[in-house]
Amino acid sequence: MQKKELEQALADIAENRQHMQKQLCDFAPTDLLLFFSDKPELAALQKRKWLPLINWAKDFLHIDLHTTQSLNVPDNSDFINSLSKVFADLNDRDFCCWYAASLNMRSVLLGLALVKKVIDAQTASELSSVEELWQNKRWGHDKIADQARQLKTDELKEIESFL
Repeated sequence: MQKKELEQALADIAENRQHMQKQLCDFAPTDLLLFFSDKPELAALQKRKWLPLINWAKDFLHIDLHTTQSLNVPDNSDFINSLSKVFADLNDRDFCCWYAASLNMRSVLLGLALVKKVIDAQTASELSSVEELWQNKRWGHDKIADQARQLKTDELKEIESFL
């Protein structure tokens, strides 16, 4: 998102915030960071990269987050309740940035960590691309995928500066 788009989203927040909060709550159970690969080498990399952030989220949200190595969505019912409390504590600008970043990365947790300044935009982008970057090392780079990842990183940097 460009600054102009973020400013427009912020202007529209008042009438859309409840709907956006529902979208994030609906999306949260399938958060990228809750699904580890069944490939041992990739799973080890994901754990090394993601577990510090998952542990931060557990502490910040005061919940236990369950992960999986299958396609079954882990039971994290407390996750939704905790997110609802966080929504109430965020101003519109922070919420708008959280929403945009979460959709960008397929991760409510990464979006929240970016908004709370636990990680920066570059790190957030890298964490959301762990599997893709791992695949690149094995099979080589795809120019289109590299360009898309750079666009994602640029959008996250724009979100970070908007904060």
